[in-house]
Amino acid sequence: MPRHHRSPCALDHAPIRLAAPAVVRVEQGRRSASVPLGRGAVFLMWSLALLWSAPARSQPEHAAPAPASASATAAPIDPLAALLVEKGLLPATAPQAVRKVSDAASELVLSAMNFLGVRYRRGGNSTEDGFDCSGFTRHVFENSVGLLLPRRADEQARLPGLATVTRDELRPGDLVFFNTMRRTFSHVGIYVGDGKFIHAPKPGASVRIEDMREAYWSKRYTGARRAPMDDGSALAGLRKTLSGYLNSDDRSTP
Repeated sequence: MPRHHRSPCALDHAPIRLAAPAVVRVEQGRRSASVPLGRGAVFLMWSLALLWSAPARSQPEHAAPAPASASATAAPIDPLAALLVEKGLLPATAPQAVRKVSDAASELVLSAMNFLGVRYRRGGNSTEDGFDCSGFTRHVFENSVGLLLPRRADEQARLPGLATVTRDELRPGDLVFFNTMRRTFSHVGIYVGDGKFIHAPKPGASVRIEDMREAYWSKRYTGARRAPMDDGSALAGLRKTLSGYLNSDDRSTP
């Protein structure tokens, strides 16, 4: 005789056997009667009995509202952070790595991004001819915030109207300087946030974004400067200071 194996999902208790016909006694006043019940009715009564005998779950009188979803409570992404995410330079899950900056600084960085891919050219200061490092920063500052910087990288670093900032205080829009030719302030770029900067690097290359934390740039970093873009009167004073450079020689620095 074949053996019957028990199914893994079989109930642990004995199977329910519904006898038919079942009878229930109904009383009304002094009268009573026996009413036969079919199997379906007996099964229904058994199910209801299980539900009634189960302990009721207590519910708080005032349930706390469900927490809002992350997408509903997340702050709007800064346009600069959104662009860095789009370029793959900032993780989409951490847009707050770029701190909120002033509209002027954000516009300056967004303007600089428009020149990604423009070829390097020593002495160049336009999209048509190409850029060298200081020609690039000069072009961006002039066309975004109306500030005409000196032509050479070392002159930009030593400009009296620019504030010196430490590395841990960097904000998008700051000028960052490096020693790439065995002299201080021989190369310049623009900080864009998240440890990265945009610059015109060298002959044969084009405007691109690089990570300042890479060994090459980290050991050659020599300082940063910030223009007073949040202060209209200070910015106007700096423009006046820079007017003396308008007739100076266009000397270039790679």
